[in-house]
Amino acid sequence: MKLAYVTIFDPADIHAWSGLGVYILKALREQGTQVETIGNLKYTFASIYKAKEVLYGKLLSKTYRMLWDPILLKLFARQVEQALAASDCDAVFSIWTNPVAYLRTEKPLVFWGDATFAGLVDFYPRYSNLCAETIRGGHRAEQLALSKCRLAIYSSAWAAESAVQQYHIDPAKVAVVPFGANVTCRRTPADIEALTRNKRFDACKLLFMGVNWHRKGGDLALEIAEELNRRGLPTELHLAGCEPPTGLPAFVKSYGFVSKKTPEGRRLLDRLLSESHFLILPSRADCTPVVFAEANSFGLPCLASQVGGIPTVIQDGKNGWTFPLDAGPAAYCEHIETLMRSEMAYRRLALSAFREYAERLNWTAAGRRVHDLLHTYCGSQDAPGESA
Repeated sequence: MKLAYVTIFDPADIHAWSGLGVYILKALREQGTQVETIGNLKYTFASIYKAKEVLYGKLLSKTYRMLWDPILLKLFARQVEQALAASDCDAVFSIWTNPVAYLRTEKPLVFWGDATFAGLVDFYPRYSNLCAETIRGGHRAEQLALSKCRLAIYSSAWAAESAVQQYHIDPAKVAVVPFGANVTCRRTPADIEALTRNKRFDACKLLFMGVNWHRKGGDLALEIAEELNRRGLPTELHLAGCEPPTGLPAFVKSYGFVSKKTPEGRRLLDRLLSESHFLILPSRADCTPVVFAEANSFGLPCLASQVGGIPTVIQDGKNGWTFPLDAGPAAYCEHIETLMRSEMAYRRLALSAFREYAERLNWTAAGRRVHDLLHTYCGSQDAPGESA
């Protein structure tokens, strides 16, 4: 099977969508799938959309999102159609619904995403207080893509349920495949045991990795570290990826944005993930952060909130723990203290976290699952749930 791999952004850009476009493409190719890319789509009339963003904000105090504007999406679709006209692909595989919502093609269509438009509205800050135009355009585009696709793949049950419940899509054409870890990992259980043995348990290192300090719960992570120190467990909080507020306590170490493009950046992230005791990400809104899979590849347990698609990735007691959105520092601290008091219990959790990575949170497993789904849904004229 030959796929046309469609992305709005440059599919070779490791910084676009946290590098997911790069790793999904690699995972498909590693399964033997022949893939040609259609990406880096042009934002035709970009100045008009930017002007609308400003006008909606200043005049109506509303948020306009150009990526759901039907005019722009139709122009994206025309670019994809032009590329498909010169292609001999068997099916179209899109990242997100946006570039294919208005696509006209007889080829089977599949997309992979981490949320529906409905799931994002009033969930993410940039999807709050939306103008009526964006709400209409977003729901229309999502419904069109879901109606015409052979298969909708989502990275979490939360997103898949939104497609079924809010857009009334047949559950038979919806699948859940978690993302893998955007790291190179040749580690073994023996390596994880060695990493764990090298950790001290009279002091705790927490790692917070995220670009958006507030949405990712950086302030709560700071409160948790402060509470642990007050309780008598010396704790450091290491921050990577974000710009935290100034005047942080001495026990906080901030590294700013760390690029995976550079050897220095990769080495720093590897060191932080190897030396920390927990990845902590008490997000207020999130879909399925790949950082959890990356942490698990180092045997690093994760502590996170029960929002969005996180419970699909973090399963309590297997690779970390999730907490209610309204949980305060005490709930997190109690789990941390319990595990820090028992090296044996911590090591069991670390090995279990690595096992979750090795079995389901890696790109080989994800690519194999998607490869099988593509052949099931696109290998014949009639897909599951359809009739001739």
